[in-house]
Amino acid sequence: MIIKGRSIAKGKASGELIISEAPISFLSGVDPNNGIVIEKGHPLEGVCIRDMVLAFPYGKGSTVGSYVIYALKKNGFAPAALINTEAEAIIAVGAIISGIPMIDRLEESFSSLKAGTRVTIDGDAGELICEDPVDL
Repeated sequence: MIIKGRSIAKGKASGELIISEAPISFLSGVDPNNGIVIEKGHPLEGVCIRDMVLAFPYGKGSTVGSYVIYALKKNGFAPAALINTEAEAIIAVGAIISGIPMIDRLEESFSSLKAGTRVTIDGDAGELICEDPVDL
């Protein structure tokens, strides 16, 4: 199944889908040295985002978050790809400078997707390709 969206950062990557209904602050919210979400009380607290396709509504916090995404990539702990409900500058810039495929504005809400599903993000075409069946 293919779900159309908008391309934010080019490239193609696959991985297990991990979903947060809460926004993420990469500055002080994700440890760039191990890829673990460290924000207290966040639904993904304690989860490693390395090589995952990370879906979340939007970023929050300082513009330094873009550089934390870049540090995650340089350290080998970045997500494989990013999906936002609505991309904003902090996350978009981080994805672009890090070469992490990113899309937003999916035709279907990502809340209809199931965490753990194997997906591919095609940042060139602005598509999410579900390798497992999805109930929409």
